[in-house]
Amino acid sequence: MNKKVFIFDLDGVIVDTAKHHFLAWKKMADSLGITFTQEDNELLKGVSRVRSLEIILDIGNVTLSQIEKEKCLLQKNKDYLSYIEKMNESEILPGVVRVLNFLKEQGQKIVLGSASKNAKPILEKAKIIHYFDALVDGNDVTNAKPDPEVFLQGALKVKMPNEACVVFEDSLAGIQAANAAQMISVGIGSQQVLHEADFCFNDFTTISNSFLLDIINK
Repeated sequence: MNKKVFIFDLDGVIVDTAKHHFLAWKKMADSLGITFTQEDNELLKGVSRVRSLEIILDIGNVTLSQIEKEKCLLQKNKDYLSYIEKMNESEILPGVVRVLNFLKEQGQKIVLGSASKNAKPILEKAKIIHYFDALVDGNDVTNAKPDPEVFLQGALKVKMPNEACVVFEDSLAGIQAANAAQMISVGIGSQQVLHEADFCFNDFTTISNSFLLDIINK
């Protein structure tokens, strides 16, 4: 049987944590007198926590010292953790568990590749951490997407070549990172936004088992 590594981003791909991030960032922005909208929040997809803060400060034309930035980041994370404390399986996005089960049945490797520093507790709360052969999150990497570091580390952890990896991503930065790593990129979301992906689907409910088999046998 052919072996592939399927690398999943977390936020917006496996679980719907985007709303919790938005609320936490908005609360922080409000405290600085910055208007932060859902449209602005799209700019933060696939972006590190530090870069996200920089984007919000740019939106509000606000300058902070390094110490003030650290305080903002700590408070944002504290608020975010309070929001996700009550997470459960209901926040897993449609079709994800079916795809995870199918890949396991086919003997494939499954890896998490996320910028989130809270990936492990989120997977535990959603009761799906047992599907993953390796986790690479924001605690393991120094370079944010579109740098391919997170995906390259994922391949290394399961000792597989880059060309045997398939990445599921919902952000353009993530797709660009997968492409830079010479991995197969599968966009989850808008074709218009994720136009650089090798393949694109609205969500996992539209990904068929036959498509996954085709990818495995490529």
